[in-house]
Amino acid sequence: MPVLRHQKLVSAVPAKGLLVPHLFEPLVLRGITLRNRIAVSPMCEYSSVDGMGNDWHLVHLGSRAVGGAGLVLTEAAAISPEGRISPDDLGIWNDAQIEPLARIVRFVSAHGSRAGIQLAHAGRKASTPAPWKGSGRVELADGGWLPLAPSAIAFSSHDYTPKAMTHADIHRALDDFAAAAQRALAAGFEVVELHAAHGYLAHEFLSPLSNQRDDEYGGSFANRIRFVLQMTTAVRAVWPERLPLFVRISATDWAEGGWTVDESIELASRLRKEGVDLIDCSSGGLVPHATIAVGPGYQVPFAERIRRESSIATGAVGMITTPLQADDILRAGQADLVLLARELLRDPYWPMHAAEALGVSAEWPNQYLRAAPAGSRPRQ
Repeated sequence: MPVLRHQKLVSAVPAKGLLVPHLFEPLVLRGITLRNRIAVSPMCEYSSVDGMGNDWHLVHLGSRAVGGAGLVLTEAAAISPEGRISPDDLGIWNDAQIEPLARIVRFVSAHGSRAGIQLAHAGRKASTPAPWKGSGRVELADGGWLPLAPSAIAFSSHDYTPKAMTHADIHRALDDFAAAAQRALAAGFEVVELHAAHGYLAHEFLSPLSNQRDDEYGGSFANRIRFVLQMTTAVRAVWPERLPLFVRISATDWAEGGWTVDESIELASRLRKEGVDLIDCSSGGLVPHATIAVGPGYQVPFAERIRRESSIATGAVGMITTPLQADDILRAGQADLVLLARELLRDPYWPMHAAEALGVSAEWPNQYLRAAPAGSRPRQ
């Protein structure tokens, strides 16, 4: 089982005679403490110009910190211009992008949350429009670009056939991940998550459905995981020992001949040895024809198996909507953290409402105390 340090609750108090719900126990990862086990899952906002963070990101992420989440993760931040999903993606590929992100980190931290950033490269799923602008690809004449991928295999007939990466391209991407992590540190982030899920570049290396290389980066399991291990090693080398490192994976492709849960378990074991602290367990996204059995908590069993069989902390994500459901996941030892996405879009203050539902007297922002339940305390 994962070896995690626990400490008494500091940001919420149970009703008299009741135990603290697991959802509101602090979580210590290396040198930081999350005030609870609720994290804001990375959610693309498609609202940047030239990759810059702006007022939208400040309000979007800042409101979730005000709402009480223990960890606030940014959307996927592209490590290079060609690594963007769309022209409107957030980025961290140049130094000018540091200060707008630092402004967000300062606000998030001031309201009691820990700020994290997800570093990503879109691979063959790059150069697509924001969802509300249409589908397919952004043409070169309209500011699009030719994507890079492990192999020259398009995601769908509507997308570009990517350029198969040369060794120089691979090494450049690895360097870009490390440089992005250094910028994240300069911006004040305390958690980095590497995106190796949802059919983007790192995931494309993992799956035989998208990786048909015949060199040391393709073919066998050991070869297909090489890029992800090297990416992790490159980032861990520049990311301070006192700060945690996460990796998000798609635990299965949900497609015949694709990446499997058993492979995810073995990868997680190896990532733990490379200094990864938590595996964020999602699934799918690699191919458009996947058949996914969607339902409440449908990905939680992946987090449970990886946690148990790889001896690493895990995060559960996917249709987790109610406080009792989230607390049950943690109480049952299925995960160490729950990451909420759509539910936090619907309700930025879900953590405060969850505390009330679970009988916890939580800290509220001083500015909101007039609306707080009886027994709530001002946030220090």
